[in-house]
Amino acid sequence: MTAHLDTFARDHLPPASAQPEFLFELPELQFPARLNCATELLDRRVAEGQGDRLCISAPGGLRWTYADLQARANRIANVLVCEMGLVPGNRVLLSAPNNPMLAACWFAVIKAGGIAVATMPLLRAKELTAIIDKARISHALCDLCLAGEVQAAQHQAPVLQKVRYFNHPDVQGLEAAMARHSDQFDNVDTAADDTCLLAFTSGTTGVPKATMHFHRDVMAACACWPKHVLRPQPDDVFIGSPPLAFTFGLGGLLLFPMSVGASTALLERASPEHLVQGIEDHGATILVTAPTSYRTLAAHGARLRASTLRRCVSAGEALPAATRTLWRAATGIELIDGIGATEMLHIFISADEAHARPGATGTAIPGYQACVLDANGQPVPPGTVGRLAVKGPTGCRYLDDPRQANYVQNGWNLTGDAYLMDADGYFVYQARTDDMIISAGYNIASPEVEGALLAHPAVAECGVIGVPDAERGQIVKAFVVLRAGGGYSPDAALVKTLQDFVKQAIAPYKYPRAIQFVTELPRTGTGKLQRFRLNSLQTSQENPT
Repeated sequence: MTAHLDTFARDHLPPASAQPEFLFELPELQFPARLNCATELLDRRVAEGQGDRLCISAPGGLRWTYADLQARANRIANVLVCEMGLVPGNRVLLSAPNNPMLAACWFAVIKAGGIAVATMPLLRAKELTAIIDKARISHALCDLCLAGEVQAAQHQAPVLQKVRYFNHPDVQGLEAAMARHSDQFDNVDTAADDTCLLAFTSGTTGVPKATMHFHRDVMAACACWPKHVLRPQPDDVFIGSPPLAFTFGLGGLLLFPMSVGASTALLERASPEHLVQGIEDHGATILVTAPTSYRTLAAHGARLRASTLRRCVSAGEALPAATRTLWRAATGIELIDGIGATEMLHIFISADEAHARPGATGTAIPGYQACVLDANGQPVPPGTVGRLAVKGPTGCRYLDDPRQANYVQNGWNLTGDAYLMDADGYFVYQARTDDMIISAGYNIASPEVEGALLAHPAVAECGVIGVPDAERGQIVKAFVVLRAGGGYSPDAALVKTLQDFVKQAIAPYKYPRAIQFVTELPRTGTGKLQRFRLNSLQTSQENPT
């Protein structure tokens, strides 16, 4: 029985027949009917006498223990219930850069039986309004530094009634309200299948969707990939760049460290220089970021080799083999690659350092099953490209969205990725299914061409798409950001150099027949390349050959 008095989320779940098959075969996935993930991740640690363990650190010397985080979360939960009128099931917008107060607010919402809807800090009022309207969000806890956009969204979305701002110095701020309330709070006795978070997809294909995750989903994510692949220890210190609003960041920088009693260093700014400095200042041992960031960070290899860093996780987009090689050469550390999805909450295919294979993402992690299907939903033989399908203890539940039928078919979650599985069960990424280029009858995967280009020293970043061509149907076009300080000129000579380089690296028919040099690539707030926006960058300076 749900603990939610506001049943909006349960009322807008996809029907059971449209949801994927869920698997709970591992012993650690046998969850009780009543479950509150804040109790498991935070309160249980304190109750077991580990409240004085470091939980969160941040620049400026801030250090919170598990007991500190619990006390703050309890006070905020009391503010939500006693002053803001929150009832279980209400949705709460969270808007902030990665900082300790955002973490405290997230746990407060969960404790009070609310549904956390964290948003990327770069979102504008128009984007926030769409989220508020979609999720019918009535409450918000936001960092004062983002007040302008939140206030503008509130004017456009009157359903948002109660807003408090933290990191606020005066009596109207959340901190002043917290001081009026107890640091004790009785967590709502939620059902394991009560929704506790709505995660909006990052929009690589244009229109975000709201994914619904239960309390048991949060605990299942903690029980699978971290335990069986990452294997963190209580003394580990996590650090990284993905926003907590992105499920990659929520897991990697908050849920997973807390699931083993470790700590996390939260950085509001996570440029490569800030990350390197943060690793040194906080004694970080586990780094969580995207492939593009690893390419840039590799320039700091000497400092990183001298640091405490021991494990590095790459996810968020495909990891090119060239980036894996570059990182290993720079730091001596083998990357742990993984593919996850907002719909699945976190990583479901991966391999640890000992089992990593260049070019392959890994194998299905314990708790999950994966296969490759053809267009008719039938498994294909090893070595054949098809649609990646996965099932496990987590899965896709879109909030009131007809696209549920596209993602879930015959019990499988179809992630939208084209993969092949080799004879050993390793999954090798090819492309997003909508990023496959068909040129003169050949199927060409954009990431493969990007990987070949990235191996050239002149290329800092690149994105590859297919563009219309009267003779071939499509041709391969690359958008290239040149490496700064290398003395490279964006001219026809370099175009030919890059084209010849690709022809030597992969099948010649895959080379980019058009190359356009750009200063930056369009990316989401989580760092993912938005290939669908590359068309808008096109100019006449294509240099087709």
